[in-house]
Amino acid sequence: MTIDLNLVSVFLAVADAKSFRGAAERLGVTRSAVSQAIRRMEDRMGVALVQRTTRSVSLTEAGVRLHQRVAPAIAEVELALDTAQDRDAKPTGQLRLAVSSIAERFICGPLLASFTHAYPAVRIDITVTDEEFDIVAEGYDAGVRLGEVIEQDMIAVPVSGDQRQMVVAAPSYLARFGTPTHPTELAQHCCIGWRPAPDVAPYRWEFEEDGREFDVAVNPRITTNDMWVMVRTACAGGGLTFGMDETFRPYIQRGELVPLLEQYCPPFQGFFLYFADRRNLPPKLRALIDHVRYRP
Repeated sequence: MTIDLNLVSVFLAVADAKSFRGAAERLGVTRSAVSQAIRRMEDRMGVALVQRTTRSVSLTEAGVRLHQRVAPAIAEVELALDTAQDRDAKPTGQLRLAVSSIAERFICGPLLASFTHAYPAVRIDITVTDEEFDIVAEGYDAGVRLGEVIEQDMIAVPVSGDQRQMVVAAPSYLARFGTPTHPTELAQHCCIGWRPAPDVAPYRWEFEEDGREFDVAVNPRITTNDMWVMVRTACAGGGLTFGMDETFRPYIQRGELVPLLEQYCPPFQGFFLYFADRRNLPPKLRALIDHVRYRP
């Protein structure tokens, strides 16, 4: 199927602005032109992408899936065009990054180590934080977070594949207290929970069953903002905990932890390096973007 990329640009503008008028203003065209472009794209694909009401515009399920796939790809193309310029500028200076504590693949070492070897004149300052804030206002060059929580006006480049959260426990705990067979049974177990800050309620564990998403308030007996406290306590038989597959994978492979309730834990969009401006990027940030995109 061949789709006019101009139509794709209009669709992305509508998705970001959540209105035909806002998209028209951003693109410098009329509202009617936006509406006609969306209609042509829907006719060409044979599926509704946008739900229209007198007061609002939202994406259909098909529209959401298309946006999740197309937006990063278009951003990649734009970045490639931008980074093709000014290649002779040497990356130097400090690069400030705000990185989620669960972005294991990014902060585990190899990617950052290879970047510092490739660009010795760049100094990296990383703040590991799960707080939500404006990275531009706080003076950061970029951040790394899950794609689903990144603001739509940011440019995002994937640094991981799809992710999955899961419940795990040590064999010793399961031998003593049994194995839950459904998420609703978690309230009967000792759980080790996570919270981003002392004044925030513990994270509710998220699952899916028969296409329906739901969450469970596990009322954890142990709560912390440190993933490694959770992992170590779980390995010691202290209870069930919940987190990223790739965080637990080494412990599962060594038999220290056992994955549970996997049929209720579907994959979702992974981590992205995100930043505010796609034009005139400083060479140090361009270098990191290229390193992420073309890493082995």
